[in-house]
Amino acid sequence: QVQLVESGGGLVQAGGSLRLSCAASGSIVSINAMGWYRQAPGKQRNLVATITQGRTNYGPAMQGRFTIARDNAKNTVYLQMNNLKPEDTAVYYCNANIVESGSYLSTSYWGQGTQVTVSS
Repeated sequence: QVQLVESGGGLVQAGGSLRLSCAASGSIVSINAMGWYRQAPGKQRNLVATITQGRTNYGPAMQGRFTIARDNAKNTVYLQMNNLKPEDTAVYYCNANIVESGSYLSTSYWGQGTQVTVSS
C-alpha cells in the first residue's frame, strides 16, 4: 500500500538546474532512508544520493553539483541538481526504506522513475 511518486524531471540545457521531488504515501510508520538512483540506457542503476534523518551520502559522479534534502513531515525527498551536464541524462528513480504499519522491518520501495534529459 506504499507508493512513491516522483516529479520534476524534464528537458534542460547544459548548465541548467532541476529539482526532483519524491513523495511517499500509504501505511507508513517510519522511513529509515530515502534516496535517488539513476540509470542511463545500457548501464546499471547507480547511486545518486541518500539521506537519513541526519546523514547524507552522495555517489561519486555528483561532484558537489547535487544536493539531497528531506521533509519528514511530508515524507518527501528532494534532489536539487545544478550545473547539469549531458552525462547526467538518465531516468532518476526514488527509493525509500519504509517501515509499514504492522511490521518491525523496513521494505525497500521504488518509484517508477522520472526522465531527466540534458541537452548540449
